[in-house]
Amino acid sequence: MQTLSLPSFGSSDAETNSVLNVVIAYEDLETGKRAMKTYDYLVEQLGEHCLFSNQMWKFDVLAVSKLRDIAAKDAAAAEIIIVSAHAGNELPADVKAWIDQWIAYGTEPSALVGLFGAESVNNPVRDYLATVAKRAQIEFFCQPGIW
Repeated sequence: MQTLSLPSFGSSDAETNSVLNVVIAYEDLETGKRAMKTYDYLVEQLGEHCLFSNQMWKFDVLAVSKLRDIAAKDAAAAEIIIVSAHAGNELPADVKAWIDQWIAYGTEPSALVGLFGAESVNNPVRDYLATVAKRAQIEFFCQPGIW
């Protein structure tokens, strides 16, 4: 887990900035780097207004039920969930189980973000994540293309 603490901007009372929790699920090193670029961009753009916290979960780790439970709790507590995968691949069953689990907790993140390696007319992961966002009643953002 990585936590980035940024200095708070001035306030008349002793209140602190809110923390924006981001959970990243990624397929491999390449997709993890792509997700971190997006996270770094968020920190760069919003860092003076809030603190950031992120947890990263590789798809393979979500196959372990105890770790999937922890990751689902992280996602349920997050404001933004980023799923970074290669275009054209289906999500593994364990990743879908993780998604179903955090949805079942009943909390509502603000947004689900899908990141993919290349533009594809037929992208089953994008379609699945769009359906998930609709079912969870949260915003869905998708960024295809090469970084």
